[in-house]
Amino acid sequence: MVYQRILLGIASIIIVAAAIYLFSAVYKFVTQVSFVYNPKKQIKATPFNIRLYFEEIIFKASDGTDLSGWFVPVKNHKGVILVLHGKGGNISTRLTFLDYFSRKMGLSVFIIDYRGYGKSEGRPTEEGTYLDAEAAWKYLTAVKKIKPQDIIIFGRSLGGPVAAFLAGKVSARALILESTFTAIKDIAAQLYPYLPVRRFFRFEYPTIDYLKKVGSPVLIIHSRGDDYIPFSHAVKLYNAANRPKQFLKIEGPHNINYRESEEIYIEGIKSFLSKY
Repeated sequence: MVYQRILLGIASIIIVAAAIYLFSAVYKFVTQVSFVYNPKKQIKATPFNIRLYFEEIIFKASDGTDLSGWFVPVKNHKGVILVLHGKGGNISTRLTFLDYFSRKMGLSVFIIDYRGYGKSEGRPTEEGTYLDAEAAWKYLTAVKKIKPQDIIIFGRSLGGPVAAFLAGKVSARALILESTFTAIKDIAAQLYPYLPVRRFFRFEYPTIDYLKKVGSPVLIIHSRGDDYIPFSHAVKLYNAANRPKQFLKIEGPHNINYRESEEIYIEGIKSFLSKY
């Protein structure tokens, strides 16, 4: 009798554990889009808030989606940097980058919102973000008449694979990847090692594969204290990149490392660009 109760208790525990596991797996499968994208529509501020002149740009992706961006011109600029941001917020939460790139590095800046972010139409998808980056490049080269050899492609976090994808298809001056991952499935698998995410996760964003196709000079920037994307991802990306390439190590957690390492960050990028 006692033995049967023990077996029943063990069976109950197993059933409950299996149910929790199944629920967790189904939940992660259903909500995986929010793991990749966290768009915000409200524009909380503009470059005017930090006393920067800018042009509000509306341009179209090849599938007809209207996209939004800001172009911050700098007189006698040292280049033009195309900024592809991370998964959260929108361009209005990236004013610090505009300040760094324009005021402190002398670069004109074109920062865009992917579809579904800010004033851009549609909903974000992996293929859509690639189309958005291509449309931004086309706008700079065809409308702004900027030479490809004057354009620096910059991608942070989720923007990393998007930037690497674009840089593998065009002849840019340089590619800068900051706080990004080898592939988004690698991050998902690290965060949820108890789930078969590599099988059911439908997003790829294989930065490392795109990076192997890039012929432009590459700068990899990553914090040793990144609390979201391990430093090991940056090491693998650097090893996979073609020469010429450089590695800039910074400090601080994922969301604010560029601020905590401001001087190293700015001087490191300036030093890299001075060579290419």
